[in-house]
This record gives sequence, C-alpha cells and structure tokens, in this order.
Amino acid sequence: MSDASIKIVLNNVSKHFGKVRALDAVDIAFAPGTLTTLLGPSGCGKTTLLRLVSGLEPVSSGEIWFGDENVTNLSATRRDVGMVFQSYALFPHMTVEQNVGYGLRILRTKPDDISKRVQEVLEMVAMDGFQRRYPDELSGGQQQRVAVARAMVLRPKVLLFDEPLSNIDSKLRRSMRDDIRRLQQASGITSIYVTHDQAEALAVSDEIIIMRNGSIEQQGPPQALYHRPRTTFVANFIGESNVVDAELTGEGTHRQIVFGDARVDVTAGMPIADRKGPIKLSLRPEVLEIRPFENTSSSPMLHGVIVQRAYMGPVIEYTIKTRIGALFTRGPASASQFKESDEISIHIQPENIIIIPENSKA
Repeated sequence: MSDASIKIVLNNVSKHFGKVRALDAVDIAFAPGTLTTLLGPSGCGKTTLLRLVSGLEPVSSGEIWFGDENVTNLSATRRDVGMVFQSYALFPHMTVEQNVGYGLRILRTKPDDISKRVQEVLEMVAMDGFQRRYPDELSGGQQQRVAVARAMVLRPKVLLFDEPLSNIDSKLRRSMRDDIRRLQQASGITSIYVTHDQAEALAVSDEIIIMRNGSIEQQGPPQALYHRPRTTFVANFIGESNVVDAELTGEGTHRQIVFGDARVDVTAGMPIADRKGPIKLSLRPEVLEIRPFENTSSSPMLHGVIVQRAYMGPVIEYTIKTRIGALFTRGPASASQFKESDEISIHIQPENIIIIPENSKA
C-alpha cells in the first residue's frame, strides 16, 4: 500500500432524484489502498454512489470524507479523482501520448515532467511504443489501457472505474481485469470499481459491496460473500446457488438439518446456535456430486431425476428434479455422462452446506 493511500468514508449518505430514493442513508468505509467493487442489479444505486464519490453528483444528505478531508461540497475538479469510463472517452484527434498527457497539460505541468510521467505510465500499462498512434488505430483493449493510463498519470488520491470492461469481448476481458488488478496493487491508489459481472468482481476485488434498492446488502472480501452470504439475495447474486428450505430437528448433541432425503448432523461450526424449525440453505453447484442412483438413506444423500442437460465443452450442466425442488449442478463431460430421465443420487459433504442466517431475505 502506498503512503499516499487514503481511506474513503461515506457517512449517512442519501441521494434523491425527485421522489426516487437512489441511495438511502448509506454508511461505507473503503480501506486505504484497496480496490472495492460495487455489485448489484440495474437500478440498485451503484453508479449513483460512484458519481457522488467523484463529485459529478451532489449528495442529498450526509458526508463524504477522503482521509481527514470533508469533500462533500467540493466540485469534481477539486477532489483529485481519476475516472475510467465505460466508453474510454479518448480524444480521436490526439495521439496516445497526447491523450495520456492531456490532464497534465491542463494543470500546466512542465513539458519535461509530462514526457517523463507519460512514459512511466505507458510502460506500466504495457503501451510503450504506441505513443504516436491514434485511438482508431488501437484495439478495444488497447484503448482501455490508454484510458487507465490517462487516469493514473495524474496520480489521483482516488481511482474510479465505471464498468470499464463492458465494451470488450469476453476473451480480452479476462486479461484486462488481471491488468487492472495488477496496476491497482502496484499503485496503491484507493479504488472503487462498478460492474454487473460477478466473475469480474470476484477476480479484481479486495472487497465487494452488494447493493440492493439503494442500500448495502452485504460488504466483505469475495471469499466471505461467496461462502458466508448473510441473505438469500447475496447467495443468489454472488456466483450460482441452489437456495432450498430445510428444517432443524432434534435436541442437544443430536440435532440435524433435514432437507428432502438428506439428514446432516449439526456440528459446532454451523452458525445456527440453538435455533429450531425452518431455515434456508445455499447449495453451490460445485458441491453437488452426481452419482448413479443408490437405493440408500445415507444421511448426506439426495435422490432425483435428470430433467435437463446441456453440453458446455469441459462440463455438462444438469437440472435435477428433487423433493426440495429443481437443483442445478455440473459434471465432467466424460464417458460416464448422465442422460435426461436418469435416476441419480446427489452426494453433499456436510461442510459444504451454507446456512443462510435468520435475517435472510427472499
């Protein structure tokens, strides 16, 4: 982390557009030198939040702090923020070198310093040698690298990404997200990243904030949100999940989780304290192991029928009808594939069952 990395704090921030409440009393802290992704469905408030941090939109109420400085009433030009847009927004009549150095020229930086800083940042984004090219002579990925370089050359306190990879094809998107992650870590600039792509969010983030209806549903490291979702919404939104109803039964050391044919003993690490009655589980597709039908009542076993299959190259996707509803999973595309209408058994390791806490939402 750079010594210049700052903490960003939003205190009780709201934003209204007429009667529409785009953000509702949001409290967030972005740790210094980290990349935090705002993730959620369209209309959840993530882009509005980004624009409030940048100064492009005023808050309706609340405060925004950059370190020890209250920037709530500062204009975008006085916040020392770099922004990478979805559309690249490069000047078509300027070369790569001129595009990257444009902000420094506006700030009346010395020409020798501009040349040095532009060279440094172009090397950082692997665009050295493209100085004399124009935007229409570059690929989409190269244009995005130039857009990132233009933001980073100003050495901003805060770096904001507004769906930067949405205009890039899927093959290039993977390498570009790795580049953005590498550059952010190398620079140590506190960064906020907006995307609707879950895989992208998991790959680039130190933390992810799941947003819903203008509020924060859950914030934490990618692994925590994936393996310990607090609500049904988060379980369904991060990765893929089969959310099913279950029942807690028994007393003392003989308590069990019952769902369909399966019965799983409650262990000390399960976050259910002394509760009884109905609960919700999240069963990720990767933890459902399909086996040929076994006529047994083995505790962690579910039984079902394949109702749909789809060949996806290295894997086959299966939809299975069970007593607790349709379950989605995958299996290797090997010789021992299952066919539609096959009766099968599903084995689940108890430690892979995710219990959604009591405050889960539908």
